[in-house]
Amino acid sequence: MRYDGVIGALVAFAALAFLSGEAAAAESFSIRIGTDSANEVGAALKIVAVMTALTLAPAFLLTTTSFVRVLVVLSLLRTALGTQSSPPQMVLIGLALFITMAIMWPTGTQLYNNGLEPYMEGALPAKEAYTEGVKPLREFMLRQTREEDLMLFYDLSRSELPASPQVVAMHLLVPSFVISELRTAFEMGFMLFIPFLLLDMVVAAITMSLGMVMLPPALISMPIKLMLFVLVDGWNLITGSLVRSFG
Repeated sequence: MRYDGVIGALVAFAALAFLSGEAAAAESFSIRIGTDSANEVGAALKIVAVMTALTLAPAFLLTTTSFVRVLVVLSLLRTALGTQSSPPQMVLIGLALFITMAIMWPTGTQLYNNGLEPYMEGALPAKEAYTEGVKPLREFMLRQTREEDLMLFYDLSRSELPASPQVVAMHLLVPSFVISELRTAFEMGFMLFIPFLLLDMVVAAITMSLGMVMLPPALISMPIKLMLFVLVDGWNLITGSLVRSFG
């Protein structure tokens, strides 16, 4: 497996969801949409499916990986520190992306080995490759999804409850996973806010007792929060907690 195979596996694998049968090996370029067999997908339709998958890749990354939780927690951390635009949003997004890559690497490896690689080698048709490849991703999402959130979308869609976790519908699992991730991210963000909020209250009480009414407490508390955050190696603790929260 090439080094970049797993990195692009989650994005490239989205194309398999649009293919319902094994594509015939085309000897020459053709713009024909249909094929001679009902079980085959024309080359032009396959190209359209791949381009559509690439267009939807950002949404696929956001809604089926750990990216949502990581980015929300990092954004709430910046708000709790009171640094406004520092670190910049692009830095947080880049950090969240690489943390997500570290968390999703085992899942992406299984997805690539079970579904994408056999399909690219012609060992599996698209439909079967999608079925096999989506299993590790479904297992990852189910571990992080609350049962209440999953039942909510099954009730809203009036769908029959699944007989086992292996047959949970992906179009219902994805939104359930997202709102579960948002809940967990806000819970972690709340825990981050508590020490910084207490520090703000202490600084505000001291400045008021000294009669420094015109001095904004945030002007004093922010450098203190930054100093304490650096002293406790905050970035290391936050990153470690985020990764371990998916265990």
